[in-house]
Amino acid sequence: MESLEFLQEYFIPVIAGICLCVGFVVKKWVDDVDNKWIPTINAVLGVGLALIMYWGHIDAAVILAGLFSGLASTGLFEAFRQLIKDSKNETEEK
Repeated sequence: MESLEFLQEYFIPVIAGICLCVGFVVKKWVDDVDNKWIPTINAVLGVGLALIMYWGHIDAAVILAGLFSGLASTGLFEAFRQLIKDSKNETEEK
């Protein structure tokens, strides 16, 4: 995992949070979208948001930050989904 630690500097929480929310809305409210498209939507949205945030200083690092933050939101959604699922299971067991 050490080889991926350099990516931490490219994580932008604001972009990840926005992409997480948009991905959630797409998953829950847009019936025609297959789940396989949500990471792509988040990646494109993340790049767009990074370009807006860093307007005037656009380079490959900005694009990577947008991609990484957008795609990280997909992983965050899965982590939250597992936490909610585990929380519900614990509540039902009591």
